[in-house]
Amino acid sequence: MSNNNQNSSENPEQEMENTAQTEQENLEGVMQEDIDNGAMDALSDAEAAATPEEELSLEEQQAAEIAELKDKLLRTLADMENLRRRAEKDKEDAHNFAVSKFARDMLGVSDNLRRALDAVPEEARTDETVNNILTGVEMTDSEILKTFAKHKIEKIESVGKKFDPNFHQAMFEIENPDVETGTVLQEVQSGYVIAGRLLRPSLVGVSKGGQDKPAGVDQTA
Repeated sequence: MSNNNQNSSENPEQEMENTAQTEQENLEGVMQEDIDNGAMDALSDAEAAATPEEELSLEEQQAAEIAELKDKLLRTLADMENLRRRAEKDKEDAHNFAVSKFARDMLGVSDNLRRALDAVPEEARTDETVNNILTGVEMTDSEILKTFAKHKIEKIESVGKKFDPNFHQAMFEIENPDVETGTVLQEVQSGYVIAGRLLRPSLVGVSKGGQDKPAGVDQTA
């Protein structure tokens, strides 16, 4: 009798444990199902987010990168072209001005030949021997001038020109009211340029005392 009562009192507890376990398993199954469904929904949302707008944005980004690379390439090419031109200019300058010191020394030789020719009186040329010597000196002077021209060494035309401190060096002033002040009237020593750059200034005499020509006024009338 007592055994039956004990069994009857234990069975309800067992049944409650079984019921609780069953409910736990059912709840876990439901939660797992919810998690799986949530993952599927998240995956679907990610796929839906890959819209044509983002694909277009990627294309625009690539186009921008291409444009940037093209700009860098053009700048590099421009820099290389400038470098090439600068190297050519430096090479040309080195070629033109490498002989400057030698040319400046040779100007003295040309000056002496010219002075020798100018010092001979005209009547002395009647002597055949003297005339032959002078002819040889003139040919030598002419050959020097041709060599100068070959190396872009040119004489500065000064007389009658406006005094230019970039090419002229004033040695004295000459009173002359008939010409504009600052006009070169006399050249003591010829000046030269090499490839447009001053090699030696002209030593000149400059006028003073003349009336300055008013700007915009024609005085020839």
